[in-house]
Amino acid sequence: MRSVWRTVGPERARAIALVCVADTLVAVSFGAIAVGGGLDRWVPVVLSLLVFAGGAQFAAVGTVLAGGSATAAVVTGLLLNARLLPFSFSVSDVIRGGLARRALGAQIVTDETVALALAERDPTRRAAVFWACGVALFVCWNIGVVAGAVAGTWIGDTDALGLDAAFPAVLVAIVLPALSSRRIRASAGIGSFVAVLSTPLLPAGLPVLASLAGLVALVRRPGRTRSAEPTRQAPRRP
Repeated sequence: MRSVWRTVGPERARAIALVCVADTLVAVSFGAIAVGGGLDRWVPVVLSLLVFAGGAQFAAVGTVLAGGSATAAVVTGLLLNARLLPFSFSVSDVIRGGLARRALGAQIVTDETVALALAERDPTRRAAVFWACGVALFVCWNIGVVAGAVAGTWIGDTDALGLDAAFPAVLVAIVLPALSSRRIRASAGIGSFVAVLSTPLLPAGLPVLASLAGLVALVRRPGRTRSAEPTRQAPRRP
């Protein structure tokens, strides 16, 4: 594991640490909300171990606490996690291997791990960042959920503490440096516009999928045909 962190480097290690701190706060908020809403302490803990997706977990618990069925909660979580399918394709090169490696890699595919991994061009460094960030996030998230579940009976309004704002703030800080080209900025702008515009119209989870419309800005136009190399003339015979 030390060799992985050496490959990651101090700059990316600080970014991973920042993400872990923010996600731990969000995890505490999740555990507190679940238990404070009346669920048993084991529910958010087991859900975090098996699902490990903040948005889907919040949506599933919110559906149940609002009186929805378990089926509705599962469908809501699946809709939110559907965005991870194209994310998985983008980092498929770093999770190849045996069945156990692929299963663990699929479990730690998140917005943060994909964002940090795709910021690296070197394949070895990209794989190191993905695995270091994913494992660290999994550990910190579940520790935070346990702490929130234990303290859920006496924590009041978690939104008043600002814990809900930590996750999107850190995610924006990670994404901004990646907006280096005009096409990527256009894609992000289109996706954000579609998501915001569709939020009042679509059920929870669908605006995230609708934001994938921004990918049209990344479609490459057919390049110009390269001019054929000039053929060398055969040497003239005297």
